[in-house]
Amino acid sequence: MKSFKFLVIALLCVITSCTIDKTDYEAEIGSQVPEYYEFKEAVSLTSGLYKISIEALNGTFYKGYNELHLKITNTQTNQNVSASEVTFLPIMSNTDGSKMSCPHEYNLQYDMANKYFAGYSVFTNESAAANSWKLYVSFIADNQKYEVTKDISVEKQSNKNLNMTSFTGKDDEQYVIALVSPQKPTVSENKLVAGIYKYNKPADAGGTFPDPSQFSYSEVIGYTLKLDPRMPEPSMGNHSSPNNQDLTQQNDGLYHGVVNYTMTGNWTLNLIMMNQNGLIIKGTVVPTDFTPGVEGVKSELYIDTLF
Repeated sequence: MKSFKFLVIALLCVITSCTIDKTDYEAEIGSQVPEYYEFKEAVSLTSGLYKISIEALNGTFYKGYNELHLKITNTQTNQNVSASEVTFLPIMSNTDGSKMSCPHEYNLQYDMANKYFAGYSVFTNESAAANSWKLYVSFIADNQKYEVTKDISVEKQSNKNLNMTSFTGKDDEQYVIALVSPQKPTVSENKLVAGIYKYNKPADAGGTFPDPSQFSYSEVIGYTLKLDPRMPEPSMGNHSSPNNQDLTQQNDGLYHGVVNYTMTGNWTLNLIMMNQNGLIIKGTVVPTDFTPGVEGVKSELYIDTLF
């Protein structure tokens, strides 16, 4: 009888702990998981008669994936300019003099329906005292080439559902994985979208700065991102969920899958990235044991989320 009582008490402790944690996470959602769906001007640049406006969600550049809309207007006529060969290059400078870029769309394509040049940038670092970001934009209008630069600020991404990770794979290549959506998941099966990018190692020392060949990234083609979501908190016992789907590349160049969140709280997306030949580039299988009171083991490749 005593043993039964102790068992009941122990179970109540686990259930209570789980409930408290869940309640805390729910209270955190309102203040820590923002949703932005409106594009606003994040920065503007001018060159001669032309204004270049770059729009991003919430009018802010965030660490991680940023969809960008670039518009060019004639400041005298206030009309959109029929520009060509529009390029976009973000470069981060460190205090030691080194420079690096991040995954980005260098040659922007014009969206006829929406009347802007479409692109993206996956900023890998926030702006800080030790590093600063600058944009290098060029275009051709009226048979003349224009080049303009602008310092920008990259802010911390407070939404963990849009986290990213960068790493060196077993093939000695440098990769970046960035979550694109959902911004705010629900307790259900959620469509999960991510971008996977690789740094293109330059073949030579390059030419005049900023030589885009020295800062080039490309979308990874035909890989598979195997997914095993877990709640690693000790009170959650490292439990997973059913009906998840690995991420594969679709026509938009991004990787699409399904993550099933069965409750709110901290989740870890444990990942294994495999190339076109099925070889593991990064990631490890995680234990399937239910471990209440013990923090769950994570893959060597993972991204944390919270909602």
